Amino acid sequence: MRTAAARIGALAGIGVLAACAPAPAADHASEPAPPTPAASTSPAPPACSPEGIRITELGVSAAMGLRAMGLELVNCGDRPYVLHGYPAPSLRDADRDPLTVKVIPGARPITSGFDQPPTRIVLRPGERASAALLWRNLVTDTTVVASNGAYLDVAPVPGRPAYPVELDGPIDLGNTGRLGVSAWKRYDGPSATRPPAPSDLPSLAPTPDSRL
Repeated sequence: MRTAAARIGALAGIGVLAACAPAPAADHASEPAPPTPAASTSPAPPACSPEGIRITELGVSAAMGLRAMGLELVNCGDRPYVLHGYPAPSLRDADRDPLTVKVIPGARPITSGFDQPPTRIVLRPGERASAALLWRNLVTDTTVVASNGAYLDVAPVPGRPAYPVELDGPIDLGNTGRLGVSAWKRYDGPSATRPPAPSDLPSLAPTPDSRL
């Protein structure tokens, strides 16, 4: 910049003084402020747990009072994670008080088709597994208050720490007090960070031996 200014000054006939003249101060007051980046509207995913997993809801499918909620477990850690069994859910009401719920591995008394036995799964970092929670929204006894689970906590298997899972809506058990769970299985479908297509949720087609 200094060499260029000197050459311009010489051509103007003012010699070296032109090169040494101080440059005028920039008028910062007249400069427009840089635009502020728009805030992202996408919710941040839950933090990775201390044991290196994250559990989120995949969505709910409903038919004839029967509900199925998909769960996704992702290995967000840096080492393999072993799964073998059923998720262990617990519910709380709108006041965050625990609800008394009978958790049924395999969901056989609620409906059929979700009673495949668990298998041992080894998830590498970034790999995922899925399971389903199943219930019926039934009120068969008017003397029993219907229960709605407003908050859900899920442990990957019984005996391990439980983690909060954000819900899109309540788990409306009616007064059945029963919540079925399917076994974890390897999962390669759409991530919980995107709305799942209907075909990615557990099927709720009625079967001949479905039970109330």
